[in-house]
Amino acid sequence: MSETTAQPLFDEGIRLLHSLSKEELIDIICDDAKNWLAHDGLWFQAVEARYGMDIAIDADRDAWEKFTVIEAKRIMARLGIEPGGGIPALIECLKHRFYARLNLQQTLEVSETRAVFRMDDCRVQSARKRKGLADFPCKSVGIVEYSEFARTIDPRLQTRCLACPPDAHPEEYWCAWEFSLQG
Repeated sequence: MSETTAQPLFDEGIRLLHSLSKEELIDIICDDAKNWLAHDGLWFQAVEARYGMDIAIDADRDAWEKFTVIEAKRIMARLGIEPGGGIPALIECLKHRFYARLNLQQTLEVSETRAVFRMDDCRVQSARKRKGLADFPCKSVGIVEYSEFARTIDPRLQTRCLACPPDAHPEEYWCAWEFSLQG
């Protein structure tokens, strides 16, 4: 497809979005988030089937290291947030991630220099639990994902994992992350 053919299709897609109701747009956003997560999961399973869990997690970690920065920068641009906004900027940006449309999450213990973010219901982990599978060991990926996301929002932010599979975690949440402002 040439660029001249693609542009009218893009313009038509944008016009269609402008014609939809708020409820229809919300449905599309939620469906898109589910589609993104489904693709992420299928990609991971394909790599795992071909190369094993360790290689799949290594590749996932590499992908998240880049994606989380892109996601943070796009959220910041959309919200008009400049780098260096500390804990308040981080908390606002966390509300706008794809995951925020799929998972039950909350931010606790908030101060100007510290916050705890918790994933109370994780779509991936809950699906595994329903299927009788072990928790997905996502801690090493989460460390990269949350650290790079926070650092993109404000380079002074440090991230510490409080709980995440494969480590033990309380029944009421899957993972928890502490963000602290340094310097």
